[in-house]
Amino acid sequence: MKKTLSLLLASALSLSLLAGCGGAPQTPPAQSNNPPAGGSNTSQGGASTPETPKGPIKVAALASAYEETYPGMWKEVCEAFTAETGIEVELITDKALEDVIGPAMQGGDFPDVIHLATGRDKKLTEQFIKDKNIADITDVLSMTVPGESAKVSDKIVPGFTDTSITNPYGDGKTYLAPMFYSPCGLFYNAGLFAEKGWTVPTTWDEMWALGDKAKAEGIDLFTYPTTGYFDTFFPTLLYSAGGPEFFDKAMNYAEGVWDTAEAKQCFDVMSKLASYTAKVTPAQANDQDFTQNQQLILDNKALFIPNGTWLVSEMAEAPRKDGFQWGMCALPGGASGTSASYCWMEQAWIPAQAPNLDAAKQFVAFLYSDKAAEIFAKGGAAQPITGITDSMEGDNKIFYSIYDNGASAVMGGFAAYASVPGLGSVREVFFDPFNSLVNGSLTADQWVADIKAASDQMRANLLTE
Repeated sequence: MKKTLSLLLASALSLSLLAGCGGAPQTPPAQSNNPPAGGSNTSQGGASTPETPKGPIKVAALASAYEETYPGMWKEVCEAFTAETGIEVELITDKALEDVIGPAMQGGDFPDVIHLATGRDKKLTEQFIKDKNIADITDVLSMTVPGESAKVSDKIVPGFTDTSITNPYGDGKTYLAPMFYSPCGLFYNAGLFAEKGWTVPTTWDEMWALGDKAKAEGIDLFTYPTTGYFDTFFPTLLYSAGGPEFFDKAMNYAEGVWDTAEAKQCFDVMSKLASYTAKVTPAQANDQDFTQNQQLILDNKALFIPNGTWLVSEMAEAPRKDGFQWGMCALPGGASGTSASYCWMEQAWIPAQAPNLDAAKQFVAFLYSDKAAEIFAKGGAAQPITGITDSMEGDNKIFYSIYDNGASAVMGGFAAYASVPGLGSVREVFFDPFNSLVNGSLTADQWVADIKAASDQMRANLLTE
């Protein structure tokens, strides 16, 4: 599994899947990467070896479903880091992390390390990317993992630090550390499919035919947690329709890309999918009520929902129909015949204004230690380090084998662009309108026209070094 996943990810990337891409889709002063007083970076053979890192450091981490599965997960990691390095950690965790650390940062009080992925409603990480207020952590890859003899770069699965998600400016430098990764696809009740004798669609024509069968029995074909989840679904759809070269053009808003046959196919799929979506979905598609949309799958009220492997732990205590069994499939193949699954990953990063840069880098390096990975795994979170899948079992073993079953791994996202007055985020332009497609307040033609107009501005304001 480990070798196959690594080869697939590396292969996907070598095919220019992400060449030239900027930041992922889906948040304030000039950047400074100078080390803090009392610390210095020395280099031997390209390696960064901090001398006497200062602390304590402040770490802010999102309290996600992983933390709910294993309460105290981040606390245990921080304690292990302190035991190994002697650097004390002040930990902040919250489900609404942006609301907790945002006001303090406005006043100049920055955490040293932040674990907060792109794609959230508040778009805090995206804003930091756009404003170039994230520290360059390329040298962390050359650091030795605290407590081990291996370098960070030796521990991370090949390809995970070569994506637009970690290297948002296309300058060959890493700014965001790849964290918990998950194959993303369409989740469904495999028990229901077995009961009805239905087969999982491998083409969109088969998907629509199944949607009609399900509708006759009072079951909707599709739902989604929030529109933010299209940040994995839509890029995968683009890759499936046109392959890696087309995907690369689309991620960089290439001129004319939305007028191609491949793009039209994707827009048509999205438009038709909206008509097969449970009508209650948009009203519940927010950070407070999204689990109600996920519950539709457990209640056999909808067949498919785009999500990642964290869904299982997120809904672990939720009621479900008798015979329920989790299933996950890749997106159906497009005209290219490519079945694909997005490899989603979270990110950890250091604000440019972090007061303890050297110690913060030590903490980021420690996140790839076997000890940290073991703790994270208790919450169901998989770090992108070699060998991590060897001990998986149950549902996760099935989910992570999706790449062994022929699905292409898709990584990266829409290129980052500078803030422009009146120009929304990728999510606001591409994904949020899907709610309006479902409720009928927006036509597909207007949605596409808005994307084309916004893409012209996005392309003109791409962020480079």
